[in-house]
Amino acid sequence: MPAVVDRDECTGCGLCVDECPSEAITLDADGISIVDADECTECGACADVCPAVAITLK
Repeated sequence: MPAVVDRDECTGCGLCVDECPSEAITLDADGISIVDADECTECGACADVCPAVAITLK
């Protein structure tokens, strides 16, 4: 399963965007991270760097 962002916990810091090696994460118009499930390689780098613990791999 691809990474999942908890919209209520995401602070929009963008660290996950910079960390994602497959460029599968962007910030939406509200500044919240969104993951492109087709591009996500499930490496977990985004979850490891998220200071808000808003990203999980299910």
